Amino acid sequence: MTAPPAVRDGTWARLTVVAAWDTSLIRGAVSTLAAVSARLPAWRMRLGEVARSLDDPACWAGPAATGATAAVFELSAAAAAVDGALTESLHDLERLAARAGSAGELALQAVRSGHAAELGADLTAHDRLASVIDALAPGATATLPPSLAVAAEALEDAAAAASSASSAREPLARLGGLDAWSSVTFWDVVAAVGLVGPVAPPAVPRGKSPEAVAGWWAALSAGAQLAVLRSAPAAVGGLDGVPAWARDRANRVLLARALEDPGTPPYAAFVAAVVNRQIAVQEAAGRRMQLQLLDLAGDRVVLAVGDLDTADAVALLVPGIWNSPGDDLGRLTRDAVEVGDAARAAAPAMAVATVVWLGYRPPSTLPGIATRGAANRGGTALARSLDGVAARAVGGMPRPRATVVAHSYGTVVVDEAADVPGPLRADAVVLLGSPGMEDDARSLEAPEVFDLAAQDDLIAKLRHFGRSTGDGEFGSVALPGDPSMGHSDYYDPGHPTLPAIGEVVAGVRVP
Repeated sequence: MTAPPAVRDGTWARLTVVAAWDTSLIRGAVSTLAAVSARLPAWRMRLGEVARSLDDPACWAGPAATGATAAVFELSAAAAAVDGALTESLHDLERLAARAGSAGELALQAVRSGHAAELGADLTAHDRLASVIDALAPGATATLPPSLAVAAEALEDAAAAASSASSAREPLARLGGLDAWSSVTFWDVVAAVGLVGPVAPPAVPRGKSPEAVAGWWAALSAGAQLAVLRSAPAAVGGLDGVPAWARDRANRVLLARALEDPGTPPYAAFVAAVVNRQIAVQEAAGRRMQLQLLDLAGDRVVLAVGDLDTADAVALLVPGIWNSPGDDLGRLTRDAVEVGDAARAAAPAMAVATVVWLGYRPPSTLPGIATRGAANRGGTALARSLDGVAARAVGGMPRPRATVVAHSYGTVVVDEAADVPGPLRADAVVLLGSPGMEDDARSLEAPEVFDLAAQDDLIAKLRHFGRSTGDGEFGSVALPGDPSMGHSDYYDPGHPTLPAIGEVVAGVRVP
């Protein structure tokens, strides 16, 4: 069956146009746009830091400060909107590049074959060539020359590419028509965002993964972030996936309220005072402190030494039984400082943050000490904390090297954390004075596992919770120690263990 010349020419014209597409230019443009989009989160993070600084009356006050702050918040809102629109468009643009490339190659094959002029219908962008031919000559599809099938696939891919191009424009069009074919000013974007007056605080996500929380936070403008901090500090302060600076600010609001409120229960007020004093002491010594969790009712505190948002290496120190924020925060913070100093000594150019991780309540009674109940609850919380550290990458910062340094019953917490569904987001695990593990080192899901059970460590010798980490078949790498060391000496600067722990945290100690 031969179609009229005009019909043949219409199909042929479409194929020749698709065959002439410069698909390398399309792929290059999409790649360039993806690179720009990848740099936006980090730029927005810096912009947010400026906005937060200007918002602090201690930084700058007066009419000029008010105007400058408003301008930066407007810029942040526009940047957040553009970032979100580009991210949404990129999914369609990547599909566009893939389908356009395939369409161009197939169309070129069909045109070169010389059989494309035999096509019996003028195809629209949404018609399948095989369906039209089958409608005109039932049963003929099976006997079509291969070049016709190639042409059909080329036009189908071309139609899909056109659809993706249309979809990619929609998110940008919502910002006042921002795309490659129009000229849009900053004020057009601000008008489309609808930034008028105070920013309403967004709803805090609940029951979401730390990665999803990080995505939610990264999509907020600086003004929206501050609004949610002011309206819901209790919800933000303990939310894994929120940046460390924001959790610190939220928890310090809660800390100030607890200290000022005469109705705060006596023990909670005591713990709040201990936390406040420890932060003041360390900051007076020139150290950056970030309060990551303040759960006075649950007697849980997580306190970081260093900047978790920018650190190259992060170490979470998980203590064992009979440790509490009220009684032991000072000593545990000193341990964190010592580990951080040891890591920086091992890698002087590395930015390090260490964390006193009392994100669970270590057991303090015989029944609790003898069971895994507290470790099971702590393991779930520890796994989420590590996910939160890794989720930093969602906001544009590279994921840091993460090490868990666990002591005594804290090693049982790590054992339980590894059983939580999903990978344990730790690059290294250090087990100190462990009372036993359920399985071997591979079960901890960390590429590097180190241990030390001191010769005179009676707790480690009990093996109450399983096999000894010092067992050669366990599969961990032994750290150096002294014969005189006991169960409480692993962080002692006078022994070789502390420098070795620092090397593990810095990632310079070869397993």
